[in-house]
Amino acid sequence: MNREGAKNAKILSEVLLPVVYDGQQIDAGYRIDMLVEDCVIIENKTVDQLLPIHQAQLLSYLKLRDCRLGFLLNWNVALMKHGIKRLVNRL
Repeated sequence: MNREGAKNAKILSEVLLPVVYDGQQIDAGYRIDMLVEDCVIIENKTVDQLLPIHQAQLLSYLKLRDCRLGFLLNWNVALMKHGIKRLVNRL
């Protein structure tokens, strides 16, 4: 976004999220769809409806990455406003 008063946001995709278990690091444990400014996680879905397992996945990513804000985006909806779910970690 290059408009007056706007800045370029740092957005990374397919970010590896390693998992540490019993002192062992598993580098390819999880993969975050999008990470915005190192603090907001976005998970993209194309499903009939968002399920609790999708929320649990995003919440796990938020906790492992120590981020507070995340969004589930379901692209399989007629209106995008019906496909957005906001989740917060440690409010």
